[in-house]
Formats: sequence, structure tokens, C-alpha cells
Amino acid sequence: MASETSYDVVVVGAGTAGIPCAIHAAEGGARVLLVDKESRIGGTLYITGGHLAAAGTKRQAEKGIEDSVEAHLADIRRISAGTARDDLITIVAEHAPATVDWLHDRDFPFAPETPRIVYGHEPYGVARTVYGKDEGMSLLEVLRPELDRAVAAYDLTVWTQAPVTELRQDDEGRIIGVSVLRGGDEVEVDARSVVLATGGYGADAELFQELEGAPLVSAANKTSTGDGIHLGLSVGARLQGQGTYLPTFGGLPDPQSPTRANWNDRQRLTSERPPREIYVDVHGKRWVAEDEESIDQKERALTKIQDQTFWTIFDDAALSLSTGTLNEMVVGKDPDQVRAMANTRPGVHSAATLAEVAALAGIDAAGLEDTVGSYNAAVAAGADPEFGRQHLPAPIAEGPFYAIRNHAITLVTFQGLDIDADFAVRDEQGTAIPGLYAVGEVIGAGATCGNSFCGGMLVTPALTFGRLLGTRLAETR
Repeated sequence: MASETSYDVVVVGAGTAGIPCAIHAAEGGARVLLVDKESRIGGTLYITGGHLAAAGTKRQAEKGIEDSVEAHLADIRRISAGTARDDLITIVAEHAPATVDWLHDRDFPFAPETPRIVYGHEPYGVARTVYGKDEGMSLLEVLRPELDRAVAAYDLTVWTQAPVTELRQDDEGRIIGVSVLRGGDEVEVDARSVVLATGGYGADAELFQELEGAPLVSAANKTSTGDGIHLGLSVGARLQGQGTYLPTFGGLPDPQSPTRANWNDRQRLTSERPPREIYVDVHGKRWVAEDEESIDQKERALTKIQDQTFWTIFDDAALSLSTGTLNEMVVGKDPDQVRAMANTRPGVHSAATLAEVAALAGIDAAGLEDTVGSYNAAVAAGADPEFGRQHLPAPIAEGPFYAIRNHAITLVTFQGLDIDADFAVRDEQGTAIPGLYAVGEVIGAGATCGNSFCGGMLVTPALTFGRLLGTRLAETR
């Protein structure tokens, strides 16, 4: 009889990649242990928008949309400017339709407007992005019963509240299992194959600073503490994705925790409405054309300013005009609600003069006054010689004045464990570490997005690689 501590496959992390990996390995006949440090399964599915992208799906056919794998792959290469791993994105594009159809066949609750073209970042040329009515939770709505069914029908065991503390190796460097902290005891688990599917490091400020050289303000899942990366590095794994980091553009600091961002009440992006404000850095200087339509260009500019921190500067006349959903200065807040936030909510400041609001916000006052003077002159002249901004509606002149602090926000992390095209983790010499695999955000968003945010190229690879790897490990057990 098989031991409770002996398995064909151990999958570490019961999230977007780990759950389908465990399901497909068990369906293929493998004896599988799925282990997670949290008390619930799902990982980042509780906070993600859950966007998927695939070409030639049943869902597209139902909507009369013509698409192809070749067109999808060309779009990924275009948006990422060739910085993504071509071997990996080719696998995604080829197998993504089967992943989305797998969800479709299990009554995935598609949002009715999908497939659609999403314009939050550089868009695809075809409507191929889908997501559920309840974003990431819609994916869990399919994955949870599928996991329960697999547990009942196959040799699949799930341990929660059981962090993996070590990858176990034999004398030749092969991974032979894991050590798991379970019920207060450390349990040694034997396995022919170990899959790391533990997510990213968007909640680990120390690792983020080490890898990206930037302070972390995070809207990522609080469990994304780089566990799989630490485990991989402990056995000699190398990282991939260096230099591909991009932040998400701006968010208000959380009222209770200034190292986190509250994404729900972020400022309304100026790609969604014409700007009446300017953006300044800590020196009070503008750094981008505020009406630049490309969020991608703004995010790249943001990485170049001090501490990736900026302030939105506007006056009360501009705030008074900020009514109506797409015209708001802050998402979900009318002008009076924004006024009420000032000097009570961290990062939101108001004062009678520019010098006073600069002092409250920690901005160089002389620099801010000079910048606002130059901007007002540009408004009067109808031309912005410094940045070429086209929309110049009114000077910033009617107090009180406002300064709202924003920071580059981390939703996903770009570096991760280096893998080959079979999802095996590689060491510093580029050789596969026997018995060790990785899928999901632990491989880094840079692997499949490159130096870009490419629609659906985080959740889609996680699900797709998880399914493919689980099937493959079952076949080779």
C-alpha cells in the first residue's frame, strides 16, 4: 500500500497553475499531492481580473469572431516588442484555445461582453480576451469543483495550512521530495517530481528591492512572498526576466498600510478622461505629457523618476468639474468626497497655496511653483513646449490646491525561476534540475509578457502550462 508520504507528483501551490496541474496529473493516473501554505485554495484568484486570451475558441465562434493562433502570436510579439520568451509564448498561443474551451465545456461564466479588445494596456488587434462575470472568482468557480471531483475519483490528496520548508535532494542533485510543515510537525514527503506553482513576490519588499532595485508598493496578493523562488534558489536555480519589470500606473496608498495600494479607489486614468491635472515628481517637476494615451509609455516614464513616486496636482476648479463616472478625479468619489479625504487620508493633501500643499506633500515648493507657472503659461499660449501635451483646458490657479500621492504599483512580478520549454527548472549553467518543475507567476511575468503588459498572458500561461505539465508528468511517472 502506498505511503501517505510517497507520491509521483507533489505540486506546491494551489492556485491558478497548481490546481490544473494537480488535476491533470491525477487524471493521467499519477499519485498526486497538492500542498498550500494557506487555509484555502485559490491563491491570487481572489484578487485577479482573470483575463485570458486565446485565438480560435468556441466562445469566439459563438460571437462570429475570426481569429488564428498565428495572429495571436504576432500580437504578443508586437506588444512585447520581442522581449518575451518565444518558445514559451508559442506554446501558450498554440494551446490556449484548448484551455479556454476546457473552461467553456465546464460552464465557465463568461462575462457577456467577452471576447473583447481591452484597452487598459496596448490592445490586441482582435477581440480575443475573455474573463468571467466575477473575474478571478469565476475561474475558481470552475477549478474548485474540478479539484473536488478529481480528489473523489483519482489518487489526489490536498493539504492546506502546510507550507513547504525545503526541497529535498539526493547526492546527485536530483529533487526527491519536499519537507512540509503540517500540524506543527515537519513531514518528509518523497516524490518523483516536484512542481513549484507558488506565485510571485509582490508582497515581499526585501526580495522585490533585491531583484528590481525599487521600493515596493503592492496591490498583489499578500501571500505572494516569493516562496517558490526562495526554494528554487536554495537548490541552485537561476532566474529569468531580469530587466523586464514594469509597474502598473499609479495608485493611492492604502489608509492603513502605506506599503500597499488600494486599487479600488485609485485615480481615474487620464486615458479614460481628459486631464485637468499635472503630474510632478518630488522636485515639483513634470515628467510626462499627462494626456499621453499610451499607458505603456507612461509606465515606462514612471520607472525613471525618483522612487517611482509622483503627485497629481490640481485646483478646486478642476475638482468641481470631476463629476460623472468616467470624469471622476478618484474612482468612485465625487468632488465633495475627495475634499473630505484631503488631509485625513494618507497621501491626499489640500491647502490654500501651492507652497503650503507642497510642504504637506513633501514636494519641493519652489519647484512646484515654477512648474505650475510654466504650465499656466503653456495653457495661455495653447502649446506645451516641454512635453507636447495637447489638452490644455485651464490654468491651475483657483485655490485650494490639491496634491495626491501616487506610486508605481506592483500587481505582478516579472522575474522568476528559469525554465525550459518542458517547464523544467534550470540551474545557473542552463541545465535542467532533475525532478523540479515550475509554472505560473513563479516563472515571472517577463517569461510570457517580456517588458510589457500583454493581455491575458499571465493567467492563460498559468492554466495552460499547468494542464500541459500535469498531463506530461502523469505520462512519465
